[in-house]
Amino acid sequence: MQGLPANAQYTVDEYGRPFIVIRDQGKKTRLHGIEALKSHILAARTVSNIVKTSLGPRGLDKIMISPDGDITVTNDGATIMGQMQVEHQVAKLLVELSKSQDDEIGDGTTGVVVLAGALLESATALLDRGIHPIKIADGFDRACSVAVAELDRIGDVIEYTPEDTSELLKVAQTSMGSKMWVSPCGLSSRDRLADRTVVSSVSKAHSLFAQIAIDAVLSVADLERRDVPFDLIKVTGKVGGSLEDTTLIKGVLLDKDMSHPQMPRSVKDAKLAILTCPFEPPRPKTKHKLDITSVEEYKKLQQYEMEKFQSMIKQVKDTGANLVICQWGFDDEANHLLMQNDLPAVRWVGGPEIELIAIATNGRIVPRFEDLTAAKLGKAGVVREISFGTTRDKMLVIEDCANSKAVTVFVRGSNKMIIDEAKRALHDALCVVRNLVRDNRVVYGGGAAEIACSIAVAAEADKVASIEQYAMRAFSTALDAVPLALAENSGLAPIETLAEVKSRQVTEGNSRLGVDCAGKGENDMKKQFVVDPLISKKQQLLLACQLVRQILKIDDVIQSGADDEY
Repeated sequence: MQGLPANAQYTVDEYGRPFIVIRDQGKKTRLHGIEALKSHILAARTVSNIVKTSLGPRGLDKIMISPDGDITVTNDGATIMGQMQVEHQVAKLLVELSKSQDDEIGDGTTGVVVLAGALLESATALLDRGIHPIKIADGFDRACSVAVAELDRIGDVIEYTPEDTSELLKVAQTSMGSKMWVSPCGLSSRDRLADRTVVSSVSKAHSLFAQIAIDAVLSVADLERRDVPFDLIKVTGKVGGSLEDTTLIKGVLLDKDMSHPQMPRSVKDAKLAILTCPFEPPRPKTKHKLDITSVEEYKKLQQYEMEKFQSMIKQVKDTGANLVICQWGFDDEANHLLMQNDLPAVRWVGGPEIELIAIATNGRIVPRFEDLTAAKLGKAGVVREISFGTTRDKMLVIEDCANSKAVTVFVRGSNKMIIDEAKRALHDALCVVRNLVRDNRVVYGGGAAEIACSIAVAAEADKVASIEQYAMRAFSTALDAVPLALAENSGLAPIETLAEVKSRQVTEGNSRLGVDCAGKGENDMKKQFVVDPLISKKQQLLLACQLVRQILKIDDVIQSGADDEY
Protein backbone atom coordinates (compact mmCIF):
# COMPACT_ATOMS: atom_id res chain seq x y z
CA MET A 1 0.00 0.00 0.00
CA GLN A 2 1.12 3.51 -0.71
CA GLY A 3 1.88 5.82 2.19
CA LEU A 4 3.02 3.09 4.62
CA PRO A 5 6.35 3.48 6.46
CA ALA A 6 9.24 1.35 5.23
CA ASN A 7 9.12 -0.89 8.31
CA ALA A 8 5.32 -1.43 8.07
CA GLN A 9 3.35 -4.25 6.49
CA TYR A 10 -0.33 -4.43 5.58
CA THR A 11 -2.14 -7.70 6.40
CA VAL A 12 -5.55 -9.08 7.42
CA ASP A 13 -6.68 -11.33 10.27
CA GLU A 14 -8.67 -14.59 9.97
CA TYR A 15 -11.92 -12.59 9.64
CA GLY A 16 -10.60 -10.46 6.81
CA ARG A 17 -10.19 -7.32 8.96
CA PRO A 18 -7.18 -5.23 7.87
CA PHE A 19 -4.43 -4.10 10.23
CA ILE A 20 -0.88 -2.83 9.98
CA VAL A 21 2.15 -4.49 11.57
CA ILE A 22 5.15 -2.29 12.27
CA ARG A 23 8.37 -4.21 12.65
CA ASP A 24 10.30 -3.72 15.91
CA GLN A 25 7.17 -2.38 17.62
CA GLY A 26 7.69 -4.96 20.40
CA LYS A 27 11.02 -3.39 21.35
CA LYS A 28 10.80 -1.24 24.43
CA THR A 29 12.73 1.88 25.25
CA ARG A 30 14.77 0.92 28.28
CA LEU A 31 15.18 3.52 31.00
CA HIS A 32 18.18 3.72 33.29
CA GLY A 33 19.11 5.50 36.50
CA ILE A 34 16.95 8.32 37.79
CA GLU A 35 14.53 8.17 34.84
CA ALA A 36 13.85 4.48 35.54
CA LEU A 37 13.38 5.26 39.24
CA LYS A 38 10.87 7.99 38.44
CA SER A 39 8.87 5.61 36.24
CA HIS A 40 8.81 3.08 39.09
CA ILE A 41 7.59 5.74 41.50
CA LEU A 42 4.88 6.81 39.04
CA ALA A 43 3.59 3.22 38.78
CA ALA A 44 3.49 2.81 42.58
CA ARG A 45 1.77 6.19 43.06
CA THR A 46 -0.89 5.21 40.51
CA VAL A 47 -1.81 2.17 42.59
CA SER A 48 -1.76 4.23 45.78
CA ASN A 49 -4.13 6.84 44.29
CA ILE A 50 -6.67 4.10 43.48
CA VAL A 51 -7.17 3.17 47.15
CA LYS A 52 -6.79 6.69 48.52
CA THR A 53 -10.49 7.44 47.93
CA SER A 54 -11.42 4.44 50.15
CA LEU A 55 -9.70 5.82 53.25
CA GLY A 56 -11.74 6.76 56.30
CA PRO A 57 -15.36 6.43 57.40
CA ARG A 58 -16.61 8.31 54.32
CA GLY A 59 -14.36 6.40 51.91
CA LEU A 60 -15.91 5.16 48.69
CA ASP A 61 -16.28 1.51 47.67
CA LYS A 62 -14.79 -0.28 44.70
CA ILE A 63 -16.39 -2.98 42.56
CA MET A 64 -13.91 -5.78 41.90
CA ILE A 65 -14.79 -8.12 39.01
CA SER A 66 -13.05 -11.49 38.96
CA PRO A 67 -12.11 -13.31 35.72
CA ASP A 68 -15.19 -15.50 36.30
CA GLY A 69 -17.44 -12.46 36.51
CA ASP A 70 -17.97 -12.60 40.28
CA ILE A 71 -18.51 -9.16 41.81
CA THR A 72 -17.03 -7.96 45.11
CA VAL A 73 -18.09 -4.59 46.54
CA THR A 74 -15.65 -3.39 49.20
CA ASN A 75 -13.45 -0.58 50.44
CA ASP A 76 -11.15 -2.90 52.37
CA GLY A 77 -7.61 -2.08 51.27
CA ALA A 78 -6.28 -5.64 51.53
CA THR A 79 -9.14 -7.01 49.41
CA ILE A 80 -8.79 -4.30 46.75
CA MET A 81 -5.03 -4.72 46.50
CA GLY A 82 -5.25 -8.51 46.55
CA GLN A 83 -7.77 -8.70 43.70
CA MET A 84 -6.31 -5.89 41.61
CA GLN A 85 -4.55 -7.04 38.44
CA VAL A 86 -1.17 -5.31 38.56
CA GLU A 87 1.40 -5.80 35.81
CA HIS A 88 4.19 -3.41 36.80
CA GLN A 89 6.89 -5.03 38.93
CA VAL A 90 7.26 -2.13 41.37
CA ALA A 91 3.50 -1.66 41.71
CA LYS A 92 3.33 -5.31 42.81
CA LEU A 93 5.49 -4.34 45.77
CA LEU A 94 2.62 -2.18 47.04
CA VAL A 95 0.32 -5.19 46.84
CA GLU A 96 2.83 -7.12 48.96
CA LEU A 97 3.00 -4.16 51.36
CA SER A 98 -0.76 -4.27 51.92
CA LYS A 99 -0.59 -8.05 52.41
CA SER A 100 2.20 -7.69 54.98
CA GLN A 101 0.15 -5.16 56.98
CA ASP A 102 -2.88 -7.46 56.82
CA ASP A 103 -0.91 -10.53 57.92
CA GLU A 104 0.89 -8.78 60.77
CA ILE A 105 -1.78 -6.39 62.08
CA GLY A 106 -5.03 -7.10 60.22
CA ASP A 107 -6.08 -3.44 60.00
CA GLY A 108 -4.70 -0.26 58.39
CA THR A 109 -4.13 -1.83 54.98
CA THR A 110 -5.44 1.22 53.10
CA GLY A 111 -3.53 3.72 55.25
CA VAL A 112 -0.17 2.03 54.75
CA VAL A 113 -0.54 2.10 50.94
CA VAL A 114 -1.61 5.77 50.99
CA LEU A 115 1.37 6.65 53.20
CA ALA A 116 3.81 4.79 50.93
CA GLY A 117 2.42 6.59 47.88
CA ALA A 118 2.79 9.97 49.60
CA LEU A 119 6.41 9.19 50.56
CA LEU A 120 7.21 8.29 46.96
CA GLU A 121 5.57 11.50 45.74
CA SER A 122 7.70 13.52 48.17
CA ALA A 123 10.80 11.61 47.01
CA THR A 124 10.11 12.59 43.39
CA ALA A 125 10.39 16.29 44.23
CA LEU A 126 13.75 15.65 45.95
CA LEU A 127 15.05 13.66 42.98
CA ASP A 128 14.19 16.60 40.71
CA ARG A 129 16.38 18.77 42.94
CA GLY A 130 19.33 16.42 42.37
CA ILE A 131 19.43 14.72 45.77
CA HIS A 132 20.76 11.17 45.60
CA PRO A 133 18.19 8.38 46.26
CA ILE A 134 20.32 6.86 49.05
CA LYS A 135 20.43 10.21 50.86
CA ILE A 136 16.65 10.45 50.57
CA ALA A 137 16.26 6.92 51.95
CA ASP A 138 18.58 7.69 54.88
CA GLY A 139 16.63 10.84 55.69
CA PHE A 140 13.34 8.90 55.57
CA ASP A 141 14.75 6.31 57.98
CA ARG A 142 15.83 9.02 60.39
CA ALA A 143 12.43 10.72 60.17
CA CYS A 144 10.65 7.38 60.69
CA SER A 145 12.56 6.86 63.94
CA VAL A 146 11.43 10.30 65.15
CA ALA A 147 7.81 9.56 64.17
CA VAL A 148 7.79 6.19 65.97
CA ALA A 149 9.24 7.82 69.10
CA GLU A 150 6.50 10.49 68.91
CA LEU A 151 3.83 7.77 68.70
CA ASP A 152 5.23 6.22 71.88
CA ARG A 153 5.09 9.62 73.56
CA ILE A 154 1.50 10.49 72.67
CA GLY A 155 0.08 6.96 73.15
CA ASP A 156 -2.50 6.31 75.86
CA VAL A 157 -2.99 3.09 77.80
CA ILE A 158 -6.52 1.69 77.92
CA GLU A 159 -7.62 -0.46 80.81
CA TYR A 160 -10.06 -3.30 80.38
CA THR A 161 -11.17 -6.48 82.10
CA PRO A 162 -13.31 -9.39 80.84
CA GLU A 163 -16.18 -7.77 82.80
CA ASP A 164 -15.60 -4.19 81.58
CA THR A 165 -14.88 -4.00 77.85
CA SER A 166 -16.24 -0.51 77.16
CA GLU A 167 -12.82 0.82 76.07
CA LEU A 168 -12.23 -2.14 73.76
CA LEU A 169 -15.67 -1.52 72.24
CA LYS A 170 -14.64 2.00 71.13
CA VAL A 171 -11.53 0.71 69.33
CA ALA A 172 -13.41 -2.16 67.67
CA GLN A 173 -16.10 0.24 66.42
CA THR A 174 -13.43 2.57 65.00
CA SER A 175 -11.92 -0.29 62.97
CA MET A 176 -15.32 -1.04 61.41
CA GLY A 177 -16.28 2.60 60.86
CA SER A 178 -14.95 2.59 57.29
CA LYS A 179 -16.62 -0.64 56.22
CA MET A 180 -19.91 -1.24 54.44
CA TRP A 181 -22.24 0.31 57.00
CA VAL A 182 -21.69 3.88 58.21
CA SER A 183 -21.52 4.61 61.91
CA PRO A 184 -24.58 6.59 63.01
CA CYS A 185 -22.26 9.25 64.45
CA GLY A 186 -21.36 9.97 60.81
CA LEU A 187 -24.91 11.09 60.03
CA SER A 188 -26.15 14.63 60.48
CA SER A 189 -29.08 15.44 62.77
CA ARG A 190 -31.25 15.94 59.70
CA ASP A 191 -30.33 12.43 58.44
CA ARG A 192 -31.10 10.96 61.85
CA LEU A 193 -34.55 12.57 61.89
CA ALA A 194 -35.22 11.61 58.30
CA ASP A 195 -34.61 7.91 58.81
CA ARG A 196 -34.56 6.82 62.43
CA THR A 197 -35.17 3.20 61.43
CA VAL A 198 -32.04 2.96 59.27
CA VAL A 199 -29.89 4.63 61.92
CA SER A 200 -31.21 2.26 64.58
CA SER A 201 -30.49 -0.77 62.41
CA VAL A 202 -27.01 0.42 61.46
CA SER A 203 -26.15 1.33 65.04
CA LYS A 204 -27.34 -2.04 66.30
CA ALA A 205 -25.24 -3.97 63.77
CA HIS A 206 -22.22 -1.76 64.40
CA SER A 207 -22.28 -2.29 68.16
CA LEU A 208 -23.23 -5.96 67.84
CA PHE A 209 -20.29 -6.82 65.60
CA ALA A 210 -17.85 -4.92 67.82
CA GLN A 211 -19.12 -6.75 70.91
CA ILE A 212 -19.00 -10.11 69.13
CA ALA A 213 -15.37 -9.48 68.14
CA ILE A 214 -14.47 -8.64 71.76
CA ASP A 215 -16.29 -11.67 73.18
CA ALA A 216 -14.70 -13.99 70.61
CA VAL A 217 -11.14 -12.78 71.26
CA LEU A 218 -11.49 -12.78 75.05
CA SER A 219 -13.00 -16.29 74.91
CA VAL A 220 -9.84 -17.75 73.35
CA ALA A 221 -7.21 -15.32 74.71
CA ASP A 222 -4.57 -16.16 77.29
CA LEU A 223 -4.43 -12.80 79.09
CA GLU A 224 -1.43 -13.76 81.21
CA ARG A 225 0.71 -14.58 78.18
CA ARG A 226 -0.97 -11.86 76.08
CA ASP A 227 -1.59 -14.41 73.36
CA VAL A 228 -4.63 -14.94 71.09
CA PRO A 229 -4.73 -18.24 69.12
CA PHE A 230 -6.69 -17.14 66.06
CA ASP A 231 -7.12 -20.72 64.83
CA LEU A 232 -9.72 -21.24 67.58
CA ILE A 233 -11.97 -18.53 66.06
CA LYS A 234 -13.96 -19.57 63.02
CA VAL A 235 -16.08 -17.14 61.01
CA THR A 236 -18.77 -18.60 58.79
CA GLY A 237 -21.77 -17.08 57.04
CA LYS A 238 -25.10 -18.07 55.55
CA VAL A 239 -27.38 -16.03 53.29
CA GLY A 240 -30.67 -15.17 54.98
CA GLY A 241 -31.84 -12.96 57.80
CA SER A 242 -30.20 -9.63 58.56
CA LEU A 243 -26.90 -8.48 60.05
CA GLU A 244 -28.55 -8.22 63.46
CA ASP A 245 -29.10 -12.01 63.41
CA THR A 246 -25.34 -12.60 63.59
CA THR A 247 -24.45 -14.62 66.69
CA LEU A 248 -21.43 -15.89 68.58
CA ILE A 249 -21.49 -19.61 69.32
CA LYS A 250 -19.31 -20.92 72.15
CA GLY A 251 -18.31 -24.03 70.26
CA VAL A 252 -18.07 -25.27 66.67
CA LEU A 253 -20.66 -24.76 63.92
CA LEU A 254 -20.76 -27.24 61.03
CA ASP A 255 -22.63 -26.66 57.80
CA LYS A 256 -23.74 -30.29 57.89
CA ASP A 257 -26.61 -32.36 59.27
CA MET A 258 -26.99 -35.95 60.48
CA SER A 259 -26.37 -38.43 57.68
CA HIS A 260 -29.77 -40.12 58.15
CA PRO A 261 -33.06 -38.24 58.62
CA GLN A 262 -34.17 -40.67 61.36
CA MET A 263 -31.06 -40.18 63.49
CA PRO A 264 -31.54 -38.15 66.69
CA ARG A 265 -31.41 -34.37 66.22
CA SER A 266 -29.53 -33.84 69.49
CA VAL A 267 -26.90 -35.82 71.40
CA LYS A 268 -26.18 -34.92 75.04
CA ASP A 269 -22.88 -35.74 76.77
CA ALA A 270 -21.49 -36.44 73.32
CA LYS A 271 -18.39 -38.60 72.92
CA LEU A 272 -17.10 -38.06 69.41
CA ALA A 273 -15.15 -40.53 67.31
CA ILE A 274 -13.27 -38.29 64.86
CA LEU A 275 -12.38 -40.43 61.84
CA THR A 276 -10.40 -39.68 58.69
CA CYS A 277 -10.95 -43.18 57.26
CA PRO A 278 -13.95 -44.13 55.10
CA PHE A 279 -16.76 -46.00 56.84
CA GLU A 280 -16.86 -48.81 54.27
CA PRO A 281 -15.18 -52.20 53.60
CA PRO A 282 -11.64 -52.23 52.15
CA ARG A 283 -11.58 -52.15 48.35
CA PRO A 284 -9.34 -54.26 46.08
CA LYS A 285 -6.27 -52.43 44.80
CA THR A 286 -6.38 -51.05 41.29
CA LYS A 287 -4.11 -53.78 39.90
CA HIS A 288 -6.52 -56.51 41.09
CA LYS A 289 -10.02 -57.32 39.94
CA LEU A 290 -12.92 -59.27 41.42
CA ASP A 291 -15.18 -61.30 39.14
CA ILE A 292 -18.70 -62.17 40.35
CA THR A 293 -20.10 -64.99 38.20
CA SER A 294 -22.98 -66.35 40.28
CA VAL A 295 -25.68 -65.36 42.72
CA GLU A 296 -23.97 -67.28 45.51
CA GLU A 297 -20.73 -65.36 45.06
CA TYR A 298 -22.63 -62.06 45.12
CA LYS A 299 -24.39 -63.07 48.34
CA LYS A 300 -21.05 -64.04 49.89
CA LEU A 301 -19.65 -60.61 48.98
CA GLN A 302 -22.74 -58.94 50.41
CA GLN A 303 -22.38 -60.95 53.63
CA TYR A 304 -18.69 -60.05 53.83
CA GLU A 305 -19.49 -56.33 53.52
CA MET A 306 -22.23 -56.64 56.15
CA GLU A 307 -19.83 -58.31 58.58
CA LYS A 308 -17.24 -55.61 57.96
CA PHE A 309 -19.80 -52.87 58.61
CA GLN A 310 -20.95 -54.59 61.80
CA SER A 311 -17.33 -54.97 62.93
CA MET A 312 -16.61 -51.26 62.33
CA ILE A 313 -19.74 -50.17 64.20
CA LYS A 314 -18.87 -52.53 67.09
CA GLN A 315 -15.32 -51.11 67.28
CA VAL A 316 -16.76 -47.59 67.54
CA LYS A 317 -19.44 -48.46 70.10
CA ASP A 318 -17.00 -50.49 72.26
CA THR A 319 -15.02 -47.31 72.91
CA GLY A 320 -18.15 -45.61 74.31
CA ALA A 321 -18.60 -43.22 71.37
CA ASN A 322 -22.14 -42.02 70.69
CA LEU A 323 -21.42 -39.80 67.66
CA VAL A 324 -19.22 -40.32 64.59
CA ILE A 325 -17.60 -37.40 62.75
CA CYS A 326 -16.23 -38.76 59.46
CA GLN A 327 -14.10 -36.86 56.95
CA TRP A 328 -15.19 -39.22 54.16
CA GLY A 329 -18.57 -40.52 53.10
CA PHE A 330 -20.32 -43.87 53.43
CA ASP A 331 -22.96 -45.54 51.35
CA ASP A 332 -26.64 -46.04 52.11
CA GLU A 333 -26.10 -49.51 53.56
CA ALA A 334 -23.61 -48.24 56.14
CA ASN A 335 -25.86 -45.27 56.85
CA HIS A 336 -28.82 -47.58 57.49
CA LEU A 337 -26.78 -49.83 59.81
CA LEU A 338 -25.53 -46.82 61.77
CA MET A 339 -29.11 -45.66 62.27
CA GLN A 340 -30.25 -49.16 63.35
CA ASN A 341 -27.41 -49.38 65.88
CA ASP A 342 -28.27 -45.97 67.41
CA LEU A 343 -24.98 -44.42 66.32
CA PRO A 344 -25.55 -40.92 64.85
CA ALA A 345 -23.01 -39.88 62.24
CA VAL A 346 -21.95 -36.84 60.24
CA ARG A 347 -20.16 -37.38 56.93
CA TRP A 348 -18.11 -35.31 54.47
CA VAL A 349 -16.70 -32.99 57.15
CA GLY A 350 -13.83 -30.92 55.74
CA GLY A 351 -10.24 -31.13 56.95
CA PRO A 352 -10.11 -27.68 58.68
CA GLU A 353 -13.40 -28.43 60.46
CA ILE A 354 -12.10 -31.83 61.57
CA GLU A 355 -9.03 -30.16 63.08
CA LEU A 356 -11.12 -27.51 64.83
CA ILE A 357 -13.47 -30.15 66.27
CA ALA A 358 -10.49 -32.13 67.54
CA ILE A 359 -9.01 -29.03 69.22
CA ALA A 360 -12.34 -27.94 70.70
CA THR A 361 -13.31 -31.35 72.08
CA ASN A 362 -9.81 -32.45 73.12
CA GLY A 363 -10.20 -35.45 70.84
CA ARG A 364 -7.71 -37.21 68.62
CA ILE A 365 -8.08 -37.60 64.86
CA VAL A 366 -8.09 -41.37 64.15
CA PRO A 367 -6.92 -42.61 60.71
CA ARG A 368 -7.84 -46.32 61.25
CA PHE A 369 -10.60 -48.12 63.12
CA GLU A 370 -8.00 -50.33 64.82
CA ASP A 371 -6.45 -47.25 66.46
CA LEU A 372 -9.70 -46.02 68.00
CA THR A 373 -9.74 -46.07 71.82
CA ALA A 374 -11.82 -44.41 74.54
CA ALA A 375 -8.93 -42.05 75.35
CA LYS A 376 -9.04 -40.61 71.81
CA LEU A 377 -12.70 -39.58 71.89
CA GLY A 378 -13.65 -35.93 71.93
CA LYS A 379 -16.13 -34.69 74.53
CA ALA A 380 -18.89 -32.09 74.24
CA GLY A 381 -21.88 -31.18 76.41
CA VAL A 382 -24.34 -31.28 73.55
CA VAL A 383 -24.34 -31.69 69.78
CA ARG A 384 -27.58 -30.45 68.27
CA GLU A 385 -29.03 -29.76 64.86
CA ILE A 386 -30.47 -26.31 64.25
CA SER A 387 -32.66 -25.12 61.40
CA PHE A 388 -33.31 -21.57 60.28
CA GLY A 389 -34.73 -19.55 57.45
CA THR A 390 -37.77 -20.23 55.29
CA THR A 391 -35.89 -23.06 53.55
CA ARG A 392 -35.24 -24.72 56.94
CA ASP A 393 -31.51 -25.11 56.29
CA LYS A 394 -29.85 -27.37 58.84
CA MET A 395 -26.52 -27.01 60.61
CA LEU A 396 -24.85 -28.78 63.54
CA VAL A 397 -23.72 -26.97 66.69
CA ILE A 398 -21.15 -28.58 69.02
CA GLU A 399 -21.41 -26.75 72.36
CA ASP A 400 -19.91 -27.00 75.85
CA CYS A 401 -16.75 -28.56 74.43
CA ALA A 402 -14.02 -30.00 76.66
CA ASN A 403 -11.79 -27.17 75.43
CA SER A 404 -14.38 -24.41 75.71
CA LYS A 405 -12.13 -21.79 74.09
CA ALA A 406 -13.12 -22.59 70.52
CA VAL A 407 -15.80 -20.20 69.21
CA THR A 408 -17.64 -19.65 65.93
CA VAL A 409 -19.12 -16.40 64.62
CA PHE A 410 -22.20 -17.12 62.51
CA VAL A 411 -22.78 -14.16 60.16
CA ARG A 412 -26.18 -13.62 58.54
CA GLY A 413 -27.03 -11.20 55.76
CA SER A 414 -29.45 -10.63 52.93
CA ASN A 415 -26.98 -11.54 50.18
CA LYS A 416 -23.48 -12.92 49.67
CA MET A 417 -21.83 -9.50 49.10
CA ILE A 418 -23.07 -8.14 52.43
CA ILE A 419 -21.94 -11.29 54.24
CA ASP A 420 -18.47 -11.12 52.65
CA GLU A 421 -18.07 -7.45 53.58
CA ALA A 422 -19.34 -8.17 57.09
CA LYS A 423 -16.72 -10.92 57.41
CA ARG A 424 -13.99 -8.49 56.34
CA ALA A 425 -15.19 -5.90 58.85
CA LEU A 426 -15.33 -8.56 61.55
CA HIS A 427 -11.81 -9.70 60.66
CA ASP A 428 -10.51 -6.15 61.16
CA ALA A 429 -12.30 -5.85 64.50
CA LEU A 430 -10.98 -9.24 65.67
CA CYS A 431 -7.43 -8.26 64.71
CA VAL A 432 -7.71 -4.88 66.47
CA VAL A 433 -8.92 -6.47 69.70
CA ARG A 434 -6.18 -9.10 69.37
CA ASN A 435 -3.60 -6.32 69.01
CA LEU A 436 -4.90 -4.61 72.16
CA VAL A 437 -4.55 -7.86 74.09
CA ARG A 438 -0.92 -7.98 72.95
CA ASP A 439 -0.30 -4.26 73.60
CA ASN A 440 -3.00 -2.12 75.20
CA ARG A 441 -1.57 1.24 74.11
CA VAL A 442 -3.59 3.33 71.64
CA VAL A 443 -3.31 6.53 69.63
CA TYR A 444 -6.16 8.63 68.26
CA GLY A 445 -7.45 8.44 64.70
CA GLY A 446 -8.83 11.01 62.29
CA GLY A 447 -5.26 11.80 61.22
CA ALA A 448 -4.40 13.10 64.71
CA ALA A 449 -1.44 10.72 65.14
CA GLU A 450 -0.05 11.49 61.67
CA ILE A 451 -0.32 15.27 62.24
CA ALA A 452 1.47 14.97 65.60
CA CYS A 453 4.25 12.91 63.98
CA SER A 454 4.50 15.40 61.10
CA ILE A 455 5.00 18.28 63.55
CA ALA A 456 7.64 16.32 65.49
CA VAL A 457 9.58 15.33 62.35
CA ALA A 458 9.52 18.90 61.01
CA ALA A 459 10.84 20.19 64.33
CA GLU A 460 13.64 17.60 64.32
CA ALA A 461 14.55 18.43 60.70
CA ASP A 462 15.35 22.00 61.75
CA LYS A 463 18.08 20.62 64.03
CA VAL A 464 19.77 18.55 61.28
CA ALA A 465 22.63 20.24 59.44
CA SER A 466 23.16 17.61 56.71
CA ILE A 467 21.33 17.20 53.42
CA GLU A 468 19.05 14.66 55.13
CA GLN A 469 17.01 17.56 56.51
CA TYR A 470 15.34 17.90 53.09
CA ALA A 471 14.28 14.25 53.17
CA MET A 472 12.99 14.63 56.73
CA ARG A 473 10.85 17.62 55.73
CA ALA A 474 9.56 15.61 52.76
CA PHE A 475 8.65 12.81 55.18
CA SER A 476 6.81 15.33 57.33
CA THR A 477 4.86 16.52 54.29
CA ALA A 478 4.02 12.94 53.29
CA LEU A 479 2.52 12.25 56.72
CA ASP A 480 -0.02 14.98 56.00
CA ALA A 481 -1.38 12.88 53.11
CA VAL A 482 -3.51 10.75 55.47
CA PRO A 483 -5.45 13.66 57.10
CA LEU A 484 -5.69 15.33 53.69
CA ALA A 485 -7.28 12.20 52.19
CA LEU A 486 -9.64 11.88 55.19
CA ALA A 487 -10.77 15.49 54.78
CA GLU A 488 -11.20 15.16 51.02
CA ASN A 489 -13.19 11.92 51.32
CA SER A 490 -15.43 13.56 53.92
CA GLY A 491 -16.31 16.45 51.63
CA LEU A 492 -14.21 19.03 53.51
CA ALA A 493 -11.69 21.51 52.12
CA PRO A 494 -8.50 19.41 52.53
CA ILE A 495 -5.79 22.08 52.80
CA GLU A 496 -7.83 24.47 54.97
CA THR A 497 -8.90 21.67 57.31
CA LEU A 498 -5.36 20.34 57.69
CA ALA A 499 -3.90 23.82 58.28
CA GLU A 500 -6.47 24.56 60.97
CA VAL A 501 -6.02 21.24 62.82
CA LYS A 502 -2.22 21.40 62.63
CA SER A 503 -2.22 24.99 63.89
CA ARG A 504 -4.44 24.02 66.83
CA GLN A 505 -2.23 21.05 67.69
CA VAL A 506 0.80 23.36 67.86
CA THR A 507 -0.85 26.18 69.80
CA GLU A 508 -2.90 24.02 72.18
CA GLY A 509 -0.34 21.22 72.53
CA ASN A 510 -3.15 18.69 72.07
CA SER A 511 -2.07 15.69 69.96
CA ARG A 512 -5.61 14.27 70.00
CA LEU A 513 -6.95 16.82 67.49
CA GLY A 514 -7.79 15.36 64.10
CA VAL A 515 -10.08 15.72 61.09
CA ASP A 516 -13.77 15.79 62.00
CA CYS A 517 -14.96 13.25 59.40
CA ALA A 518 -18.27 12.78 61.19
CA GLY A 519 -19.25 16.45 61.00
CA LYS A 520 -19.99 16.66 64.74
CA GLY A 521 -18.15 19.96 65.23
CA GLU A 522 -15.58 18.32 67.52
CA ASN A 523 -11.94 17.76 66.53
CA ASP A 524 -10.86 15.99 69.71
CA MET A 525 -10.74 12.36 68.66
CA LYS A 526 -10.78 11.16 72.26
CA LYS A 527 -14.22 12.73 72.72
CA GLN A 528 -15.38 11.19 69.43
CA PHE A 529 -14.02 7.76 70.53
CA VAL A 530 -11.93 7.36 67.37
CA VAL A 531 -9.10 5.14 68.56
CA ASP A 532 -6.43 3.02 66.84
CA PRO A 533 -3.98 0.49 68.35
CA LEU A 534 -0.48 1.93 68.72
CA ILE A 535 1.23 -1.09 67.15
CA SER A 536 -0.95 -0.70 64.03
CA LYS A 537 0.22 2.89 63.45
CA LYS A 538 3.82 1.93 64.19
CA GLN A 539 3.70 -0.91 61.72
CA GLN A 540 2.24 1.36 59.03
CA LEU A 541 5.15 3.80 59.38
CA LEU A 542 7.82 1.11 59.50
CA LEU A 543 6.48 -0.97 56.60
CA ALA A 544 5.87 2.07 54.35
CA CYS A 545 9.35 3.44 55.08
CA GLN A 546 11.01 0.09 54.38
CA LEU A 547 9.17 -0.31 51.07
CA VAL A 548 10.00 3.23 49.91
CA ARG A 549 13.66 2.66 50.78
CA GLN A 550 13.57 -0.53 48.72
CA ILE A 551 12.02 1.23 45.71
CA LEU A 552 14.48 4.14 45.92
CA LYS A 553 17.37 1.69 45.57
CA ILE A 554 16.01 0.24 42.29
CA ASP A 555 17.33 2.00 39.20
CA ASP A 556 16.75 -0.68 36.58
CA VAL A 557 14.48 -3.62 35.78
CA ILE A 558 16.19 -6.45 33.91
CA GLN A 559 14.02 -9.20 32.51
CA SER A 560 15.71 -12.52 33.10
CA GLY A 561 16.37 -14.43 29.87
CA ALA A 562 15.17 -11.57 27.63
CA ASP A 563 16.69 -10.69 24.26
CA ASP A 564 19.54 -8.21 24.12
CA GLU A 565 17.36 -5.69 22.31
CA TYR A 566 15.10 -5.35 25.36
